[in-house]
Amino acid sequence: MKKETEKKSQKGGFALGIATAAAAFAGYYLFGPKGKEHRAKVRGWTLKAKGEVLEKLEKLEEVSEEKYEEIVDAVMAKYEKLKSTTEEETEKLKKELKSRFKHVKRDVKKAEKEVKKKVTKTRAKVAKKIAPKKK
Repeated sequence: MKKETEKKSQKGGFALGIATAAAAFAGYYLFGPKGKEHRAKVRGWTLKAKGEVLEKLEKLEEVSEEKYEEIVDAVMAKYEKLKSTTEEETEKLKKELKSRFKHVKRDVKKAEKEVKKKVTKTRAKVAKKIAPKKK
């Protein structure tokens, strides 16, 4: 039972890490030094595509660069077929998303460390509660 609870906690932290990475990326992209220019260029489908990549990443138990790139390719293939997008736009976004993997990985590792820390604290509290009291 402990392992099951621990796995759920780790998955929650992992998802949190992915969400944090995506939010940080979006914030920097839209509000960074070239934010005004980027906001003018951003179209609704790009945000939707990034969201889809994020959703698929949250479902993974472990993120690797290969899995990440497969997800990006699958999502972008869908958007390449739309009439409202150009090949240039989709290729640019695909390249941008793939180049962000090291940032996603960093944020995921950070979230995993936080989850492990919380699990350790929780275990210590439980152990303290169930430990026999001295008289």
